[in-house]
Amino acid sequence: MPADRQATPDTPDVDASVTQDPRVLTSYVPIRSVVVLVNPLSGSTGPAAVREAEAILTEYGCAFEVIELIGATLNDQVDAALAQKPDVLFVLAGDGTARAVASKVGPDGPLIAPLPGGTMNMLPKALYGTADWKAALRGALEEGSAQCVSGGVVLGESFYCAAIFGSPALWAPAREAMRTGKISLAWTYARRALKRAFSGKIRVELDGGRMRRTEALALISPMISKAMEEPVGLEAAAMNPNDAAEAFRLAATAVFSDWRQDPSVATQPARRIRIRARSRIPAVLDGEPMLLPPDTTIRFIPKAFRALAPRPPAAEDSV
Repeated sequence: MPADRQATPDTPDVDASVTQDPRVLTSYVPIRSVVVLVNPLSGSTGPAAVREAEAILTEYGCAFEVIELIGATLNDQVDAALAQKPDVLFVLAGDGTARAVASKVGPDGPLIAPLPGGTMNMLPKALYGTADWKAALRGALEEGSAQCVSGGVVLGESFYCAAIFGSPALWAPAREAMRTGKISLAWTYARRALKRAFSGKIRVELDGGRMRRTEALALISPMISKAMEEPVGLEAAAMNPNDAAEAFRLAATAVFSDWRQDPSVATQPARRIRIRARSRIPAVLDGEPMLLPPDTTIRFIPKAFRALAPRPPAAEDSV
């Protein structure tokens, strides 16, 4: 049975004897057609997500199609969905898929609504303030407006919340394994990170300025940065803990108070960031770990894509 499905207000998937008036859609933007891309295998989605999304959308007065993503044909499915020119493209999948779709759509495409369907859900929680994808879907449909989202890009990979570069990025897999209850795997990742931690600094150049050595660099988007009110650049935070004990102190400070006041942290906005190292650079982009070349440049994107989200965005994970 194919997962793709088309329905309209005239042909709802409910018993005709209990039909009701459609729920009211947002007044901020016109929503006549909706496409929902669903990956039922992603972290917090589940096998019933396609059917559940269809059931919710039948309550609203718009045409819709819910598409179950298949790994081998994912790119073709996204292209086919964009060819329909929907007013809104919802993405119920992991952070990586949401980033890829938003990057492909760009600022001139349809509104994008990345729902929390993965494990970390950094971008969805920043926009909707919830890890409940059904609540985020209803909130976008009923209260959403067009929100311009800025971000950064490195080697064609975009991020819209935050990126970390340097040895602390090696801790991301361990943290995620611990969060999901995989203790043995978390310990394996932690031992690997310990072996590489503090083994070498990176050199950072901000907007053509002087190259500086630092242990790690965090780039934070204006959407979730508490220090930036306007999208003038990425907040660049250079972190220089002297040893493991100081690194753990910095981590605690980041959780429990204003980490910008820590003496081992220096921040400033930047639009072009160059990072150099002796070997490949560990990085985490919106929760996705990767390795980058020893000489890497990151650019700020003032208008990366337009999101359908309540005004203002929730920015639950503001830092």
